[in-house]
Amino acid sequence: MKDTLKPGLRFDFKYTVPENKTVPHLFPDMAELQIMPHVFATGYMVGLFELACIKAVNPHIDWPNEQTVGIHVDFNHSAATPPGFTVTVKGKLEKIEGRKLTFSIQADDGVDTISEGRHERFIINASKFNAAVTEKAQQASR
Repeated sequence: MKDTLKPGLRFDFKYTVPENKTVPHLFPDMAELQIMPHVFATGYMVGLFELACIKAVNPHIDWPNEQTVGIHVDFNHSAATPPGFTVTVKGKLEKIEGRKLTFSIQADDGVDTISEGRHERFIINASKFNAAVTEKAQQASR
């Protein structure tokens, strides 16, 4: 983690929603979702918020040796967004506690505020983290 990573860091990230990020595409093998509305899926929205935070933080950590992983999400999803709309994510790094980062997030689609909430990420050493995941997988296969 670099000295430049400080609370108060603000960022904006824009993303135009394609058809393949709508609810029916979240689990294409599940029949129930195939008849759901073609609007930006909450699952993809959470992923977009994670990506926005990652892009904001990466210049302030030893990327790719250090990376961040999501450890908590607390968002609403208050308005539907059709494909073709551009979502603007606005975030702020509210606090740093050791390696834990807490962000406030707000997003709109140009018409409505679609989400507000909080997201926490943890700074990891990528090689140590990946080694632990590999060990876990090996233990499970024994």
